[in-house]
Amino acid sequence: MKQGVNMAKSRLENYEDLLATLIDRYLSVDSLAFKCNMDCVNVSERLSFLTKNGLVEQKQCHNKTLYSLTKRGITIQKTLAITKRLDELKTMVKSADETIVEFAGFSDKRKRPKQNEGNENY
Repeated sequence: MKQGVNMAKSRLENYEDLLATLIDRYLSVDSLAFKCNMDCVNVSERLSFLTKNGLVEQKQCHNKTLYSLTKRGITIQKTLAITKRLDELKTMVKSADETIVEFAGFSDKRKRPKQNEGNENY
């Protein structure tokens, strides 16, 4: 999400946040809602979908339901993280390339000798 723009996150962004937050930890719905800045109802709905698709598993611990990533969930989360990072790098490379082209154009203008309209010697 872009800075300064107050837009709601898409479902995909919510799923990405949940997967990233669950990496290497067991969390309750309340903890996930707090860490992902979502309400508990949305977290529960998203967790239900992720559980049905084998990305998240439920465990009972001290009368509390905790959620964690399955091996499949870890693989998908890592793939999403890599894809996101590659997109960021692609944007950075494009920006750097544009800057280099602009700078090269500026340098070319400085190196070119000024052409006179007529030859002064004749």
